[in-house]
Amino acid sequence: MTTFDARPQAAIGSGPPGWLATILVDGRAGECDAVFPFHERTAFEPACVATARRFVDQTLTSWAAADLAYDVQLVVSELVTNAMRHGGGAVQLRLLFRRPELACVVTDHSQTVPVAASADVFAEFGRGLRLVDALCSAWGWFAPGGSRKLVWAVLSA
Repeated sequence: MTTFDARPQAAIGSGPPGWLATILVDGRAGECDAVFPFHERTAFEPACVATARRFVDQTLTSWAAADLAYDVQLVVSELVTNAMRHGGGAVQLRLLFRRPELACVVTDHSQTVPVAASADVFAEFGRGLRLVDALCSAWGWFAPGGSRKLVWAVLSA
């Protein structure tokens, strides 16, 4: 069963933009589409977050969209970190660019719903999805069936 969820406590919006939903449901490649698979043994290593940021930088430079790199790197860092901490490890990072939007999609090993924690200025953790929410025009999660989920975030170019 395919499920899109964007409940207020989990994410904003009603679902991904139509172009992204079609790609995610059909599993086909987009026009500007890049995939980085995480190695199973390093999917829990903090270094995989730095590797993901380098992948973002290289990919956006090749797409002549390097001006988006900083914000996209922040979003990807948060999504990959959440996959490591709460999702059973990061499986892959996928970047899709269709002007004027760029989507970051992180696949993990869990069906656990991502939830933006209540704002607590004294908490050491828990601000990641709030940052994603602030930088993105929409974000949410997609369960294509099985034991994995995809957490997506869309930034406006």
